[in-house]
Amino acid sequence: MEMSQRRRRILRAVVEEYIDTAEPVGSRTVLSRTGLTCSSATVRNELVALDREGYLEQPHTSAGRVPTAKGYRLYVNELMRERELSQSETDEITRKLQAHSGRADRLMADVGKMATELTSYPALTISAMSPVTVKRVDLIWLDANSFIIVLLLTGDTVKNKLVHLPFSFTEELLRRLSAVFNASFTGLTEERITSDLIASTERAAGDAMGLTSVIAGFLIETLMTAKGSGASVSGEANLLKLPEFQDPDKAHRLINYLSDSQNISALTGTPDFGDVKVLIGPENAALELRDSSVVMASFEAGDGMRGLIGVVGPTRMDYPAVAAKLSYIAGGLSRLLGGGGSPPAGFGKLMIKGGDNDA
Repeated sequence: MEMSQRRRRILRAVVEEYIDTAEPVGSRTVLSRTGLTCSSATVRNELVALDREGYLEQPHTSAGRVPTAKGYRLYVNELMRERELSQSETDEITRKLQAHSGRADRLMADVGKMATELTSYPALTISAMSPVTVKRVDLIWLDANSFIIVLLLTGDTVKNKLVHLPFSFTEELLRRLSAVFNASFTGLTEERITSDLIASTERAAGDAMGLTSVIAGFLIETLMTAKGSGASVSGEANLLKLPEFQDPDKAHRLINYLSDSQNISALTGTPDFGDVKVLIGPENAALELRDSSVVMASFEAGDGMRGLIGVVGPTRMDYPAVAAKLSYIAGGLSRLLGGGGSPPAGFGKLMIKGGDNDA
């Protein structure tokens, strides 16, 4: 059965009051916040009903109510008002973004700090959501025992290595290897560079000296390093200022989880470009995040790649403000990194996509 408008107003009031105060909310506060003309007894009955339906809970018998994850989910999906950023807020974000130039991997640390300053929550950044692959392989012959491997990766990152070998090889062999590597290895992630592919490359190039294995080994090492280098977190200490994380053990567990960049890279439920994704409490797959919310926005990072900017905080989070700020940051990054074009219509406004367990 569809929830009544009065009950929806009451739920919204409880969520927003609890976000503001971190204190359980009673009927008198609801009446004051909503302006409803019904009695306190009627509001109490509605609070009991919302409790029974799983949207609210009562931490103590004599206390008011607080939202559950289900209550926050309905609030995020249907009840919260769009948050318009002020001119000073948009000017500040634009000014800080314009102070930087270059690829996402050089921007992310500063952008994460900026997101932390704007929201007061730990910020997570991932500079490239698309798989990292090799776009081009150049093999530069120096002498009979030395050559340089130059790799152009997606995102136009360049990696090189000087190789000295104890045996001699010809410049012609290096040219053949360059042609075969550009034909067979470009566009592959490191998982797809197999021993069978390396062996077939040796045969195709007529390489009986093992140069193929040396070059392929550098490709694999480079791709593995690039894959894990794009995720970072800033502002973890801000958790200690929040009432939900006054328990040192609880705060320590979450901070330890966030300190591992692989955990950030493994976050699922990445939002579509132009959307904001909110994962609330148990919607997060990781046990360490079950008492937290994650809000994320994605942006174009150039060359077909996407990046991600997000924050982690308590479920008692100011979702409209956080989502609006992240959306505006993502739009600015897309303009800066995505080739100078305009982001999709709606950037800078709230475009919420919920978790997989939407209520």
